[in-house]
Amino acid sequence: MTASSKPTLDTVDYAASTPDEEQPYASLGLKPEEYQQIRDILGRRPTAAELAMYSVMWSEHCSYKSSKVHLKKFGAKVTDEMKENLLVGIGENAGVVDIGDGWAVTFKVESHNHPSFVEPYQGAATGVGGIVRDIISMGARPVAVMDQLRFGDVNHPDTARVVHGVVSGVGGYGNSLGLPNIGGELVFDASYQGNPLVNALAVGVLRHEDIHLANASGVGNKVILFGARTGGDGIGGASILASETFEDGVPAKRPSVQVGDPFMEKVLIECCLELYKAGVVEGIQDLGAAGISCATSELASNGDGGMHVWLDDVLLRDPSLNAGEILMSESQERMMAVVTPEKLNEFMAITGKWDVESSVVGEVNDSGRLTIDHHGQRIVDVDPKTVAHEGPTYNRPYARPAWQDGLNLDTNIAAGLARPTTGDELRDAALATLGSPNHASKEWVTNQYDRFVQGNTALAQPDDAGVIRVDESTNLGIALATDASGRYSKLDPRTGAALALAEAYRNVAASGARPLAVTDCLNFGSPEDPDSMWQLVEAIEGLADACLELAVPVTGGNVSLYNGTGEPGQIDSSIHPTPVVGVLGVLDDVTRSVSSGFRNEGDAIFLLGTTRDELDGSAWAEVAHQHLGGVPPIVNLAAEKALAGVLINAARDSIASATHDLSEGGLIQAVLESVAGVVERDGVSEFAALFSESTARAIVAVPRGEEARFQDACVGRSVPFLKIGETGHEVDGVPAVEVEGLFTVPVAEASEVFKATLPAIFG
Repeated sequence: MTASSKPTLDTVDYAASTPDEEQPYASLGLKPEEYQQIRDILGRRPTAAELAMYSVMWSEHCSYKSSKVHLKKFGAKVTDEMKENLLVGIGENAGVVDIGDGWAVTFKVESHNHPSFVEPYQGAATGVGGIVRDIISMGARPVAVMDQLRFGDVNHPDTARVVHGVVSGVGGYGNSLGLPNIGGELVFDASYQGNPLVNALAVGVLRHEDIHLANASGVGNKVILFGARTGGDGIGGASILASETFEDGVPAKRPSVQVGDPFMEKVLIECCLELYKAGVVEGIQDLGAAGISCATSELASNGDGGMHVWLDDVLLRDPSLNAGEILMSESQERMMAVVTPEKLNEFMAITGKWDVESSVVGEVNDSGRLTIDHHGQRIVDVDPKTVAHEGPTYNRPYARPAWQDGLNLDTNIAAGLARPTTGDELRDAALATLGSPNHASKEWVTNQYDRFVQGNTALAQPDDAGVIRVDESTNLGIALATDASGRYSKLDPRTGAALALAEAYRNVAASGARPLAVTDCLNFGSPEDPDSMWQLVEAIEGLADACLELAVPVTGGNVSLYNGTGEPGQIDSSIHPTPVVGVLGVLDDVTRSVSSGFRNEGDAIFLLGTTRDELDGSAWAEVAHQHLGGVPPIVNLAAEKALAGVLINAARDSIASATHDLSEGGLIQAVLESVAGVVERDGVSEFAALFSESTARAIVAVPRGEEARFQDACVGRSVPFLKIGETGHEVDGVPAVEVEGLFTVPVAEASEVFKATLPAIFG
């Protein structure tokens, strides 16, 4: 075939006849060996459309090619006990957990990090939209969202741009959907300056019989694309942005960020739920990263046959899009369903009722292939498994960083960090920690979110966990908490991941809920850097082992890599390794859930657990000395389980009026109260008693008359306890927190310091 006879479309036949035609595989993120692997699979060069499909589906974001060999540990380290409540596990759009009475919950956390740096508002908004569609695709009604946010130095001139955009995007999209935002985290650290983390979690509820899976089976069944039209926004978006660094600068990346429409998504939610109720959907997949490329290849790969698709009937916002752009577009608010011919008219009637545009774009067959035509010409002919599930798998080299030992030896003591000793010094340190950006009130953020829409929110930030009622007739409900510590994970990623799980587990138990399952979002640097790869492997192993010991299975999640802009091999090459862990728990009665704030006067305050002199990586070290070094606190998962048992039973038996876990900031952050008994019992200084971040600890307020029963519960589970004070304390007629013999802080002063920081910085 001569150059003059080259067809308008790069067809399969033309590709077979022009094996030497150059293709831009490198600009699409493919390595030379990956491009050759595609040619070997096909027995020819790929067409332009096939190359686009493979490039996005084989990207790090979609294929997990650097992490999936290690992620298998989550599936391997599972017992029969852990599977007992698991209805759908790893591999689907989201995990599904049985919570009793025929109810199930699906939940998942994912990242939208790189798009949120490029275009903060739309990056964050579409991150929320994408994770909500994962929940819809399981057959569930979304009931709540959460967000884990990490930004750069608060004093950096670019931080405000990202913070304002991201917070507005999360709130704007979630509020428009009518979903309560029930919790999360907000952290500032210079390591995230060029790579902010925007992790979004969504949770939905459904009956057992309503579970839907993503597969295309049944010869002759129709493939329908419905929702928003396909446009040019998001082409090579999350799939490509999340699989590379920002070496080329931010502005050039902006066209790759998707644009969201929450009102379209709200209609899509209701439309999908009616489609499910009518029983007209055989299989369903949301369109997120990689768009139609992902949905068609994954549906076909998960099915038992093949699929033929015609792109001419894809409804477009931009008619100038070529075939590759249509396949790669990550336009939002789109779903793909598999429907039997007999139910096609009913399906179309329902989507029409909701004014949701729909078009039949394909059909299930028994070919075992995914074929795609455009303008009547074959542009894709592939085995869908090679696109969706059999991409390259790498055993990346990894090794403990050369700088790790030096970091671990640089402890608080070795560094000679001055510790406060007098009452005045302790008071100043307490208020400085309380008012620091990472530990001050997050009301500036959470006041921009609707936490109580739908009327089923029992607890939300600033409580330790968010609690949602599932069943109004029985008050059955769920609790969710997400946690992470990049500082601890930098010191020891294996321990840091276990600590994140332990804290989320503890927070869920503090609300009175029994922990059931886990989702995770693993945020790390470049997998091509042995240092970052070592951090990832260590964190996965630490989390898998901790989940096994606590008997809570990982149901799914996300891996976000390439979060780094520095020179590989350096201590500051990438973000602090940040394994975000979300824990789901169940409450038989949400009216018995326990908040973290003191509500009654005269309640006894008990400190549970053992305090050790553990200040490495602590909030105090960060605030007072801008220091990071040493080793994290000891992880004692047996102690965490025992503590959780006490907290859950205390809620069930109504013998706790408030519970607050102790973590960042230590006891001083949770309550500034008498610590003399802790000093004597645990053999630590007043300073360590106040600021230590030892794990498996909580403070519990116990009403008058219930102290003996509460203490018996602690004794029964061998949980150390100590009465450290009472609520409702006043000094000179003013409500105050008094650390006996050391210092006093009026509640009003502490509150002012706690609430003033973020508004002062961000307005």
